[in-house]
Amino acid sequence: MVEYKWTVLSNTTLGGLLASIDGSILLIAMPVVFKGLGVNPFDPGTFPLLIWLLLGYGVVTATLLVTVGRLSDIYGRARMYNFGFAVFSTGSILLFVEPWSGTTGAWALVIFRLVQAVGASFLFANSAALLTDAFPAQERGKAMGVNQIAFIGGSLVGLIAGGILAGIPDLHIGPWVLPTWRIIFLVSVPVGVAGTIWAYLKLKETSIRKAGQRIDFAGNLTFGVGLTLLLVGITYGLLPYGGASTGWGSPWVRAALLAVGLLLVGFVLIERRVRDPMFRLELFRVRSFATGVSCSFLGSLARGGLMLLLVIWFQGIWLPLHGYSFAETPFWAGILMTPMIAGFLVSGPLSGWLSDRQGPRLLATVGMGVGATAFLALSFLPVDFAYWQMAIILFVNGCGMGMFASPNAAAVMNSVPAENRGAASGMLATLQNTGQQMSLAIFFTVVIVGLASGLGGTVPGQLAAAGVPAGDAGLLGHAIASNPTGALFGAFLGENPMAQLLSLVSASPGWTALGPSATSSLLAPHFFASAIEPGFSSAISHAFLVATGLTAAAAVLSALRGRTFIYGVSTTGPARSSSATGATGIERAAAGSVPSLADRPSER
Repeated sequence: MVEYKWTVLSNTTLGGLLASIDGSILLIAMPVVFKGLGVNPFDPGTFPLLIWLLLGYGVVTATLLVTVGRLSDIYGRARMYNFGFAVFSTGSILLFVEPWSGTTGAWALVIFRLVQAVGASFLFANSAALLTDAFPAQERGKAMGVNQIAFIGGSLVGLIAGGILAGIPDLHIGPWVLPTWRIIFLVSVPVGVAGTIWAYLKLKETSIRKAGQRIDFAGNLTFGVGLTLLLVGITYGLLPYGGASTGWGSPWVRAALLAVGLLLVGFVLIERRVRDPMFRLELFRVRSFATGVSCSFLGSLARGGLMLLLVIWFQGIWLPLHGYSFAETPFWAGILMTPMIAGFLVSGPLSGWLSDRQGPRLLATVGMGVGATAFLALSFLPVDFAYWQMAIILFVNGCGMGMFASPNAAAVMNSVPAENRGAASGMLATLQNTGQQMSLAIFFTVVIVGLASGLGGTVPGQLAAAGVPAGDAGLLGHAIASNPTGALFGAFLGENPMAQLLSLVSASPGWTALGPSATSSLLAPHFFASAIEPGFSSAISHAFLVATGLTAAAAVLSALRGRTFIYGVSTTGPARSSSATGATGIERAAAGSVPSLADRPSER
């Protein structure tokens, strides 16, 4: 059993690392993928493709996690984990070999990414439960620390890996050419296949399961449809609609969000009445569980959009301001974000080890406090910063994330009965993933709205200074200010937005041919960054202030989580069973008894 627990830790860490890396690798590598497929990032029909390639993976995983967790409690966690690894590897292979190009090829990538995400949901939902089954309570913090590095740190590694792989030229192997964009998807294929075989051969079914459990079809349907509508609604809220820079006024988006509210009410009513609910609402009566998952949701809501904002900041503004061409910004953006993962790698394992000895509350609370401080510092950082300042803030932010992640995950998983660990793990992962998806929508909306209101006052002066005639400056300024989303994503995709905007407005009535000097000034890499810098500075500052408030609220909530609580074990002496509920004295004192859980004895 001693050797087996390390097998579980190493395999679930590998699975979590792969799933997390693939969730974020396209954030920076997207320019290479679009160019390799021959897709124009400025084509109006391309933006939904971009959104779904970036966010579809997270939408699927967030939607399926709780359902997968309940299926694992019924059919076995190792079995469902193995199945997920196989599906994930299949999706990875399909991404690598897909034969089409253009928009057909891009939509094929979207579909195969969704297949990959289905497998990732099984890996995310079962890893924490498998570790909790395999490790004794006094070692779970350490195990969760390593595992959380894989899950959260993997998303940071994905950014760096995407940037590095984006800089690799096409490989020529005899008469064959292996394009760079295929190399990006190839990375996970051999490791995924090896991990699938390893998991199938080595993982055992040790979970405690109750006989006669039923699948909650009504709950699964209302939850799945409701969460899908929520995430799709907020995703399309980012798209321009009519004359607005975002789509929150779209009747389709509003209808989707209204339907979400109705489905949520129906879901709660269903879960309170069915015999075997998919979402164990009674777990929220346990203070350690309720505060842990709530803090995790707030933390994800605060940091989920951080990655996208930093990538846009580096690729679209800071690197061009410092003379880098748009073609090389993806590579350097990945490199410049390494301090964040360094901080996470330093604090993650250490905080897990310490939480086994002194409990999760102090470490998790301090971690969220450190994160809030880093977000506050980012809100005051000028757009054209000195890199050493950004590096320190990113390192501190990574340290805060690492300090919080493993103690909090261990506290959540320790607080539930063994037969409900799959559901608890799925609930925790669902709230984390949902928070990240909502965060992207919230922060990107804040930035786009801020840019739309600020560009009109700054762009005309920049154009005049570049020698653009007044009439042309009005046309070009309107094109920039009316579509900040397209302009930002153009820079994000490694293209100079000014070249496309000039091509667009040059056919407009009243346009005067620009001289070579003015054209050269407009097409210089730093011009677009300089033009939007004032509006972007104010917008991104507001976004990081929102993140500061969310993280500070999570720190306060974490401080109120109560003393250390392990289900069925007293931390002050031998476990004291309650004859009525089977709950320990610590459980009753810290969280109140949970008779609906404890009264159902395990039959396996």
